[in-house]
Amino acid sequence: MTREAGELCVENLRGGYAGTLVLDGVSFCVGAGGKLGILGRNGVGKTTTFACVMGLAQIHSGRVTFDGTDITTLPTWRRARAGLGYVPQTRDIFKSLSVEENLFSAVRTAEDDKRVETAFVLFPRLRERRNNNGTQLSGGEQQMLAVARATISGPTLLLMDEPLEGLAPRLRDELMDAIRNMVEASGIGCILVEQHVDVVLDFADDILILERGRPVYLGSANELRDDPSILDRAIGLRKNEGRLLAPRP
Repeated sequence: MTREAGELCVENLRGGYAGTLVLDGVSFCVGAGGKLGILGRNGVGKTTTFACVMGLAQIHSGRVTFDGTDITTLPTWRRARAGLGYVPQTRDIFKSLSVEENLFSAVRTAEDDKRVETAFVLFPRLRERRNNNGTQLSGGEQQMLAVARATISGPTLLLMDEPLEGLAPRLRDELMDAIRNMVEASGIGCILVEQHVDVVLDFADDILILERGRPVYLGSANELRDDPSILDRAIGLRKNEGRLLAPRP
């Protein structure tokens, strides 16, 4: 099979932690500039999928390829150097450093240096607070900083794990607008894990739904948008104010 440049492919992945199987048979591909959304209740393996892609969890079997290269056994830093960016749930910023210092901490080349100013264009709120320390930022602003910093090295594909968690609606909309602008401006591919279903359906081209570590749907976001009952049939999930709820009894 011919692979696109910058394409990430996960093939029949089985993985987890310390011998515990969390994922069982997960497969998907995201090409350059593509947008994939991953949905599912808490604990079904969404974060573990990212951990396996980034080399932070144990892969029992299956394969991960990126840009035509098998990266299944590569260390995390080599995956990052290859062009995979990762924004975890934990908002890992340096709180003792200013916004500007946080961004420059990711700079390795002269080209990276230029991307700092680009980040300020994409995230105007960060430009306003460029001299503020991380401790002086709201949760939403810290999340913006985490996303912006992940773009400094010029990744080809960005993995974002619930970037909207705990944010007020206004900041949530502001962050998603910045993410959309970033994707359009750079042509970067993106995989978004998020509990806000409507946000994911509006953003992504394709959707992967996980249940108990297994894929139960992989297809067009338009199909789910036009027929929300697929969510209910796939994993017994309902929507309320755009969020995933517990299954029906």
